[in-house]
Amino acid sequence: MRRWLVVVLAAVLLVGVPVAVRHRAPGAVAQPQAAELVARIQDSGSVGWSGRAQSRGSLQLPDNDSFATLGQLLGQQVELRAWWRGPRSWRVDRIRSTGETDTFRDGGGQVRWIFESERATFSPVSTIRLPDAVDVLPATLGRDLFQGARADEVSVIAPERVAGVDAAGLRLTPADAASTVDHVDLWADPVTGLPLRVDLYGAGAAVPALTTAFTEVTLAAPDPADVRFRAPEGVTLAYEESTDVAAAANALEQVDLPATVAGLATRDGQDPGAVGVYGRGPTTMIVFPLRGNVARPLRDQLGRNAAATQTAAGTLAPVGPISVLLTRLPGRGGGFLLAGTVTPETLTAAAAQLQEGA
Repeated sequence: MRRWLVVVLAAVLLVGVPVAVRHRAPGAVAQPQAAELVARIQDSGSVGWSGRAQSRGSLQLPDNDSFATLGQLLGQQVELRAWWRGPRSWRVDRIRSTGETDTFRDGGGQVRWIFESERATFSPVSTIRLPDAVDVLPATLGRDLFQGARADEVSVIAPERVAGVDAAGLRLTPADAASTVDHVDLWADPVTGLPLRVDLYGAGAAVPALTTAFTEVTLAAPDPADVRFRAPEGVTLAYEESTDVAAAANALEQVDLPATVAGLATRDGQDPGAVGVYGRGPTTMIVFPLRGNVARPLRDQLGRNAAATQTAAGTLAPVGPISVLLTRLPGRGGGFLLAGTVTPETLTAAAAQLQEGA
C-alpha cells in the first residue's frame, strides 16, 4: 500500500513537541551491522506484535471538512493501542478523551467504528489515501521512512531502551538534494527489526519535528480474534466506496500523471493514476487533483498562513520541513495539491511540469 501521504502529511506535518516518553539506558545490545538492520526493518511488516504507542504533533491544519480527521490526527497528542498480525490483518484504536475510534483491517477491506456511535463503516482499502492512525505507529512509519535507504545514507547510533526493549539505533541522512529532512533516528528491536521509536529532524532543527514511540510492546502475534470486528448490539454497518478525498480523487478523476516529476520517480516504480507518490525514504512528494469545492476553501485557508506566498505556480506554504503548493486550474477553481518533504523549488518545478502536460 502506498502510505506516503503519511510521510508527506504525517511525517512532516507533525511539527512540534517531541513525545514525552521515558527512555532508560539500555543494557548490552547486540547491534547488527547497519545494512543488516535496515534489511530487517524493511522486512518487519510480517512481524506480529501488540502494544501501545504515542505520537505528538502541534500543527494546526486548515479547518477544511475534507481534511478534518487529518487535522485532528496531526494537531494533537495521539494515543494508540494496536494489534498487528501482518499488513493485511490488524487493529488500531485511537484513544480520545471522549471515546475511541477503532479501525480493523481484514484483507482488502477495513471497518472503522467510532466507539460512542451506533454506526460502523466498511470500505475497500484504497492504494491511495490520507494518513490514518495506523500510519503514525512507529512500526509503520519507521518502515516507510527506511524504504529505499542507501548504504551510504545509514549509520549506527547509540542504542536506547524503548518500551522495555534494548533497541539498536540507526541514523538515516538522506542524500537527495530535494529533501527538507536533515536526518531520521530510529531504534528497532535488533532481532526482528521492528521499529520502536522514530525521531524525524527537519533541516537545521535541534529538536525532532516528529517523535513517535511505543510505550508498551509485546513481540508476539496477537490472536486472530483480537483483530476481528464484531458489531455490538445496536450498531449498524454501512458501506462507503471511498474513504477520503485522496481515495476519491484516485478513483474518479480523469487525470494521468507522469511516472517522474521534478526528477523524482514514483515510489513503487509504476505509472500513477490520478494520484502520484514520488521519491524514496523520507524524501517524498504527493500530487493529486482537487475539485473546485475542495480546492477553493483550502486555497483561502493556505493563503492565510503567515509564511504563504502567491507565486505564478499557485499558493505556496512551507510548514517546518514540509512544503505545500496548491495550483489553480483555469476556469474550474480546482487545482493540483503538491506536498512533501521536498524544497519549495522542487514543488514549483513539479507544478510547471504538470502545467506543460495539462
